[in-house]
Amino acid sequence: MKQMPATRLVALALRQLLRDARAGELHVLFFALLIAVAASTSIGYFGARLNDAMLLRATEFLGADLVLNGSEPATPAQIEAGKHLQLEHAQVVEFSSVIATDDDLQLSSVKAASDSYPLRGQLRSAAAPYQAEEPGPGPQPGEAWAEARLFASLNLNIGDIIEVGSKPLRLTRVLTYEPDRVGDFYSLTPRVLMHLDDLAATGVVQPGSRVRYRELWRGPAADLERYRQAVEADLQPHQRLETAKDGNRQIGGALGRAEQYLNLASLAAVLLAGVAVALSASRFAARRFDASALLRCLGLSRREALGLYALQLGLLGLVASLAGALLGWAAQHGLFFLLRNLVVSEVPPATFWPALSGIATGLVALAGFALPPLAALGRVPPLRVLRRDMLPIPPSSWLVYGAALLALGLIMWRLSLDLKLTLALIGGGLLATLLLGGLLLGALKGLRRLLAGASLPWRLGLGQLLRHPLAAAGQSLAFGLILLAMALIALLRGELLDTWQDQLPADAPNHFVLNVLPADRDAFNERVQALSTSSVPLYPVVPGRLVAINGEPVRQLVSKESQGERAVRRDLSLTWAEELPADNHLTAG
Repeated sequence: MKQMPATRLVALALRQLLRDARAGELHVLFFALLIAVAASTSIGYFGARLNDAMLLRATEFLGADLVLNGSEPATPAQIEAGKHLQLEHAQVVEFSSVIATDDDLQLSSVKAASDSYPLRGQLRSAAAPYQAEEPGPGPQPGEAWAEARLFASLNLNIGDIIEVGSKPLRLTRVLTYEPDRVGDFYSLTPRVLMHLDDLAATGVVQPGSRVRYRELWRGPAADLERYRQAVEADLQPHQRLETAKDGNRQIGGALGRAEQYLNLASLAAVLLAGVAVALSASRFAARRFDASALLRCLGLSRREALGLYALQLGLLGLVASLAGALLGWAAQHGLFFLLRNLVVSEVPPATFWPALSGIATGLVALAGFALPPLAALGRVPPLRVLRRDMLPIPPSSWLVYGAALLALGLIMWRLSLDLKLTLALIGGGLLATLLLGGLLLGALKGLRRLLAGASLPWRLGLGQLLRHPLAAAGQSLAFGLILLAMALIALLRGELLDTWQDQLPADAPNHFVLNVLPADRDAFNERVQALSTSSVPLYPVVPGRLVAINGEPVRQLVSKESQGERAVRRDLSLTWAEELPADNHLTAG
């Protein structure tokens, strides 16, 4: 038997699709896919653009694209490697020191920076305390900028002289903003910005001083990656490389949790669309049994008949997916407009990947949920033209449920849900389906006995459900599970916010004190206890480094992938006490 050319088969599928465009099941199928793709695409665009915006903003938090951070100066080879790649370079040295005037002293956090600092973001300063700030370059040699609270604590004015170690510096402006200011304990003290060329004359930085050296680099991503590869093998234990992703884990973690919540909401929309696709595809196949039998009589093979209707659904799904991707692209602009007062003002443009991913999600959902009903069209016997009671051999149950689960797994993988959550959702869904399905079948059987003595309207209204109990139970269960998923998403939103707010205990401290002198320790402790009944003891702090555990080198016990890897590459703040604190519990050792 001669096969129909592929071009004619596609043309026939297109003609039949245009002819059947008014069919109700095609409308439901089209709009179900449209909604699924639009939801997936809009959330994909929103998450991707918000992530790019936060990463762009995070580079300002570092003051550069990449930072080499250490408690000792970088080696000449590490500096030369970046200059060889023609990367922009700036140097920063940060430490704590006492700022002295003729009348008073004040512990401050001092930053000595080179002329090119910062490489990302802008310094801002004011001509006098509490006046309007202006962006511009940092202080010149012999000058210093200080925060307004240092002016207030030491009763200073613009033009006064302060001493940083042995170096007198003239205050020329008020420091109002540093893009890379770090939020640690030592940033609680007033800030002073000076020029790097004046650092040696201060005499403050001595062997054993607690100092942080930062080498800032900016350039193309490819050159930055080459620089990382060049210096990563020679990093000292006290050094580490930071990028926007590495240096802002709290932002990345919060954004990741928000994106996971949005993906769960998108999954609920896709599941709802999948149920609609399965029901519509089943009706689509049932209404074309006669047409398939007639085409088989006219010479179409079983494979060609199946391919014809698969092309129709494929063309419909492609059009719906393209329209949904366009609608999702427009919807994410609406989301950013509604959240314009909450997100950063500069949001990078989006790429085509979220749209392509949304289209793929729609086509996978169509294939997974519509394939089992569609497979029956290839099994319609030609004899159905004469005998309408002849039905195609139903597909295997493994094919029906296996295709749906495979599509669901692929969609979850596309939404970047972790393996545990994916298995929990699939396993929990299967268990709920079995339990609730059994209950629904039992309820339908009990309903049959109740309707025996009911009036005629009730028997006619519910009779269709009782004729096909499996189909009725399946449809009711599908919509019930989708409504349950939507309710869980709404509940999760509130629980997520409550969990974030409850991470800190109610009696968490609001203030921290550092550098209490031994002579003032007892008086300070008595004063704090008089003001607060929940004060904690004072502890000594000394910088140190973890080098061995039970006599074994720590490098042999801690892998690079573990959470403790960072602790062995930096200085730690160590403390000790004669007695174990009341809120500490010894579990072993």
